[in-house]
Amino acid sequence: MLYTKPTSKNNLTFILTLLAVSVFIGIASALLANTLKKITDHYEHSLYASFMNHTWLIFLLPLLGLSTINMLRYYLFKNNQNKGIKEVLESLKKPGKKLPAYKIPSHYFNGFLTVIFGGSTGIEVSTVVATATVGSLVSKKTKSLRDYKTELICAGVAAGITALFNSPFGGILFAYEVFSKKVNKVYILAIAVAVCAASLINILIAGEPLFTFEVNNWHLHAIPYFILLGILAGLNAVYLTKSVLFLKKLFASVKNEVIRVLAGSVLISLLIFFLPALYGDGYLGINNLIHNTSIFDAKFLFTCILVLLAKPIITSVTLSVGGDGGVFAPSLFLGAFLGWITAFVLQQYFHADIIPLNFLVVGMAAVLSASIHAPFTSVFLVCGLSGNYHLFIPLLIACFVSKITAKLILPYNVYNYAAAKN
Repeated sequence: MLYTKPTSKNNLTFILTLLAVSVFIGIASALLANTLKKITDHYEHSLYASFMNHTWLIFLLPLLGLSTINMLRYYLFKNNQNKGIKEVLESLKKPGKKLPAYKIPSHYFNGFLTVIFGGSTGIEVSTVVATATVGSLVSKKTKSLRDYKTELICAGVAAGITALFNSPFGGILFAYEVFSKKVNKVYILAIAVAVCAASLINILIAGEPLFTFEVNNWHLHAIPYFILLGILAGLNAVYLTKSVLFLKKLFASVKNEVIRVLAGSVLISLLIFFLPALYGDGYLGINNLIHNTSIFDAKFLFTCILVLLAKPIITSVTLSVGGDGGVFAPSLFLGAFLGWITAFVLQQYFHADIIPLNFLVVGMAAVLSASIHAPFTSVFLVCGLSGNYHLFIPLLIACFVSKITAKLILPYNVYNYAAAKN
């Protein structure tokens, strides 16, 4: 729905202020996102290598990370739990509710510590809340823009996602589908400028892409299989959502914080010990799958199925005992493994003439779409990751099928659960 607010936005001073502020939000958000991505990637790889060389370390790393996070929360961050994207949604729904400045370092450092020490989630949600806080603070500090908190928060979110995935359209659509669902002229201008500024920072930094793969074509006869993958992705997203909600409630019933953190850490350590692919954000596991899509081995299939079943559990435990993150990276991880498993079964037992890599890529988008109820965001994010739009139609089909499947079973996701139940 397109609407306009009766304000002085046509005033030259207002427009120049908005432009300057949006550039600042874009640059600040891109720097936050890129620095967090780079340092997390570096230390995650380093600690993962140490764990693989000395497997006993895994029984210390999650405990060290989660204990540090809880101490930081208690001594530095006002003893307030990070609620992830729910914090941003609550701020948007309540005009007087602001995102406090400490949310930037809180989510930045807690997201970093969670992932590098093995917590099975990602930095995407930490980035989103930190960059949304940038927009909220700018709105609060700029007198002429105090009525445009939503617009500036969404500008920060869009810029942050743009920087993480190098996907301007993905950032814009994520802000729209998850947070605003409505636009006005100020919104359009703020987001466009912030995303352009973030994209420019990405070009200047020229960082490594999350995944390296090349998608060239797909077969028309594979469409029914992509529909099947969409249905399976919807079911997996429901499993993830249910796991997060159930285990958060279960761990919340444990009142002793030391016992809660200790129990969660032990469970995380055990799962990673037996299934190392569950370590951290899982992007190492996805890259391993990408470079081994031609391997069709029954033992590897069994391992992948175990990983698929265990990932929602370890992610839920991570989030339930103080880890910072959400379902963004876990959804991409689940989708990659689900896509590979689906391709394996179709190739080996049904002799389907398909391209396994395509199913891995489409699976990532489909599970993400069903988990956050944002099909267009998922399509354009994955197109941005692949660097082309060859799979646009299969992605679109699978993402809408997965979202519809998930919503038919469960009308809410982890972000809007509380609102849906009220």
